[in-house]
Amino acid sequence: MISFESFTMEDGSPIYMQIIRYIKRGIIAGTIRDRDELPSRRVLSSLLGVNPNTIQKAYRMLEEEEIIESHSGAKSYITAGETQISRIRSQLVESDVKTLIKAMQQMGVSREDTIRLVEKIWD
Repeated sequence: MISFESFTMEDGSPIYMQIIRYIKRGIIAGTIRDRDELPSRRVLSSLLGVNPNTIQKAYRMLEEEEIIESHSGAKSYITAGETQISRIRSQLVESDVKTLIKAMQQMGVSREDTIRLVEKIWD
C-alpha cells in the first residue's frame, strides 16, 4: 500500500494537484512501483483531512493519464510501465524548469546568470 506519511500540503496549489504530483514523484523516485495499491478514496480523505471529492478528482485525473487503474468496488493500483515513467519524468522536469525560469525572470535575473547559478549548484 502506498504510504502518504511524508505527504505535506503546500500553499498555492490545489490539493488534488499536490496528490497527483506526490504520486508521480514517487513513481519517478522508485518509491511507488507498478501494481502498488493506493489507499481507498475514503481512507486517504480521512488521512489527509480533505474532502473525499478532492481525492476522487485526483484519482480520476490519474486514471485519465493511465497512471492508476480503478474498478468499482475494487482497489485502485498503479499502472506505470517504463514508457509512462519516462513520460512522467519528462513532464515533471519540464514543469519544474519552467517554474524556475519564471521565478528567475520575475526577479530580473538574466539567462546567463541563471545558467551559471544552475551549473554552480549542480557541481
